[in-house]
Amino acid sequence: MDAGGTTTRALVADLGGARVGTGRAGGANPNSHPPEVAAEQVAAAIAAALASAAVPADRVRAGVLGLAGASKLADDRVAALFDAAWHGAGLKCGLRVVTDAEAAFAAGTASSDGTVLVAGTGSAAARIVNRRQVAIAGGFGWLLGDEGSAFWLGRQAVRATLRTLATGAALGALARSVLSNALGIQDVSGDPMLRRSVVSRLITAVNAEPPIHLARLAPLVAAAAEAHDPAATEIVEEAVDWLVRTARDARSAGERTPVVVIGSVAAAGGVLGERLLAALGEACGGPVSVANDGAAGAAWLASLELLGSAALSLRPQLLTP
Repeated sequence: MDAGGTTTRALVADLGGARVGTGRAGGANPNSHPPEVAAEQVAAAIAAALASAAVPADRVRAGVLGLAGASKLADDRVAALFDAAWHGAGLKCGLRVVTDAEAAFAAGTASSDGTVLVAGTGSAAARIVNRRQVAIAGGFGWLLGDEGSAFWLGRQAVRATLRTLATGAALGALARSVLSNALGIQDVSGDPMLRRSVVSRLITAVNAEPPIHLARLAPLVAAAAEAHDPAATEIVEEAVDWLVRTARDARSAGERTPVVVIGSVAAAGGVLGERLLAALGEACGGPVSVANDGAAGAAWLASLELLGSAALSLRPQLLTP
C-alpha cells in the first residue's frame, strides 16, 4: 500500500509478480488528516483491493504500508488505529509500516542505496541505505515547509492572484484560472471596489477549506507556465529550486547514487516536470528516474521479505500496470 496526503492505493500481487487486484481511497497521512479518518481510508483501500483480486484476506502472506506521516505512528493510539484497520480487513500477516519515501524508492530502482524525492501533496527527500530511510530533508508539513509541493504550488498561485488583484494589474492565465476554480469568476474589470471585493471573497473561500485542499490548484500553475504566464513561470522556477535543494540536502557530497522522484508534481510532465528532472540530474550527479506507483514499491518490499533476492526477478512484471 501507498498512503499519501491525497490518495491511498493498495495492490495485491501473487508470488509470480502478477498484479491481481488494486484498490483506491482518500488520503491517509495522519499528519494532514485526523488519524481516525486516515485509518479508515487504509481500510477502504484494502477492502477494495481484496475485492478486486477476489482473494480471501487470510491468503495474504506479507504486507507493507508505505505511509506519508509514518512518524505519527510513534503515538500508540494512532498505531492502534492503523493496526485495527489492517487486521479488521481480515489480514493475518503482520503490518509492516515504512515511510512513503522507502516505498517510492523501491518503486523507482532495484538499487539498495540512493535518494528519493517525494514531490506530491507535500515534499521531502530521504537518503536510503539498504532500502531503509536513514536521513530526511524537509518533510515539515504544510504549515512549516513542503516547499515545491502541490500544496505549496497552490498556495503560491492564490498569493500571486491576490497580488494581481490588489495592484490593479491585468489578470494573466494563472490568475484567471484560480478565480475560475475558486469562485467561478472568469474575469474582473479594473474597478478597484470590485477587485477588493473579489480579494475578500477569494481569501474567505480558501480559508473555508482545509489547507491541504490548495494542492488541487497545482495543475493550474503547470498549465499557466506552459502558456508562458510570467507569474506561473516564476512559481515553477522557485518550486524547482526548492525541490532540488531538498534533494541535495539528503545526499552526501560527491554521491552518484540514483535519485528517484515520485508524486504528482514530479509526474506533471510539461515545463514543471521537465525542468525538475533536468535540474536534479545536473545538481545530483546520479541517474534520475520517476516512480509512478508507490504501492508497487511496497509490494516489492513485501516480496523481498518472503523471497529474498529471488524477488529481483519479479520487478518488471510487478511494476508494470
